Amino acid sequence: MATLTSVYADSTIVLGPLATEAQPEAYDLCEKHVSSFTAPRGWQIIRLATEFEPAPPSEDDLLALADAVREASRAPRPVSSPAEHRPRLGATAPLPPPPEVAEDEILRRGHLRVLRGQKDDA
Repeated sequence: MATLTSVYADSTIVLGPLATEAQPEAYDLCEKHVSSFTAPRGWQIIRLATEFEPAPPSEDDLLALADAVREASRAPRPVSSPAEHRPRLGATAPLPPPPEVAEDEILRRGHLRVLRGQKDDA
């Protein structure tokens, strides 16, 4: 991954390491688009690194993710009125059947599933 920035006055595009802060006129690109990127005619490309590898996850990343999940779970949800749960007039579509429970599944809640672990034959 890399961040693309443009210097219009110099007709230059800079491909460098992923930016740590959001910047106007800066775009993050995946590996595929970094390697195949071409500049408009008359523009110059400066590549600040030859290999754009994603940084390995750090403990700070994991803590930030945990904080974001924790904060999202605390967010108040809008209270729906009973009228929203009544079928609408003219609605004829039947409800979908409940999802089948797989053999190794212990519990399902929404799109999350708890699976039975595999025993080692050691």
